[in-house]
Amino acid sequence: MTRTSASRITLVLAAVLVAGACQGAPAVPESEAPPETVAPPTTAIETPETDFDLQGHRGARGLQPENTLPSFETALDIGVTTLELDLHFSADGEVVIWHDATIDPAKCGLEPGAPSDIPDPDDPGVDTATLAIRSLSVDQLRWFRCDRNPDPAKFSDQNPTPTDIAGDSYGIVALDDLFDLVERYAQDSGKTSVQRDGAKIVQFNVETKRDRRDPGAIGDGFDGENVGPFEERLLEVIARRQMGPRVMIQSFDPRSLLAIADVDPEIRLVMLTAAGSPDFQELATEGIWGWSPNASTVTVELVAEAHDAGLTVVPWTVNDPGVARTLLDAGVDGIITDRPDRFVED
Repeated sequence: MTRTSASRITLVLAAVLVAGACQGAPAVPESEAPPETVAPPTTAIETPETDFDLQGHRGARGLQPENTLPSFETALDIGVTTLELDLHFSADGEVVIWHDATIDPAKCGLEPGAPSDIPDPDDPGVDTATLAIRSLSVDQLRWFRCDRNPDPAKFSDQNPTPTDIAGDSYGIVALDDLFDLVERYAQDSGKTSVQRDGAKIVQFNVETKRDRRDPGAIGDGFDGENVGPFEERLLEVIARRQMGPRVMIQSFDPRSLLAIADVDPEIRLVMLTAAGSPDFQELATEGIWGWSPNASTVTVELVAEAHDAGLTVVPWTVNDPGVARTLLDAGVDGIITDRPDRFVED
């Protein structure tokens, strides 16, 4: 992100700062945190020049359907420093962008004219196993139209409005497709110079959705120690697109991160936690770069301990400016939010 756009974020965040965060107590009350948590570039890759990382959760989930190209374009329009997204593994071995292991009719239907071999989420008789991301190819996944709001009460401003570049494309796409979109965005004359410059250096926080409780969700035969085909393909895409300096990989499953660290010690790795806190010194020793906790578990002391170990701290998912204020007082390095528009000056 350029200094100009970074200052837009800084100005708004500074406006919500207050002094005197309480030592020892959670920085954010439990009730205020959500329950859940192109052709290769030819020029040198830059990194953001900002002290605060504003990450758009699944793009801009509060404004557009999650993990879709229009959602990511909307986040870029707003001026995030990082696009946060989730990754699964398709039947044909591609890294695809989606949060859930199985396609949910609350989020997706089928495009008109979809081939008959593609299962319909709206068919009450469909075998849900056929809707698993792992059972579908990239080409099949593109036929799903994921423009539905699963929780209108929570996401009252979410609206599947076509965007300038992504248009009406609400399918499930590959990571390569997102890199293509961002590259096009950075050259698009319809965007402002600040927006184009931001896209040239925007970061990508990609979550491997590996889960030791559900090994079939990725289903690549991962042995728990060595990188599986899923991680191998992810690293291959990142390397081919020369995106290493702009990508961080996060996961709730430390096995995925440690396996990646063994083969690529340079890539930034982030440990996600929903409760409690890890051994920060051990994480740092094992090559972990950052800690991304549930916002409700953050304390001033934990942030200090993580920083002492050399880790960055970026909690999830923060949509309320008052909560962000408290977290900033606690010393966090950024936030992951469904509503980046609330933290950027117009």
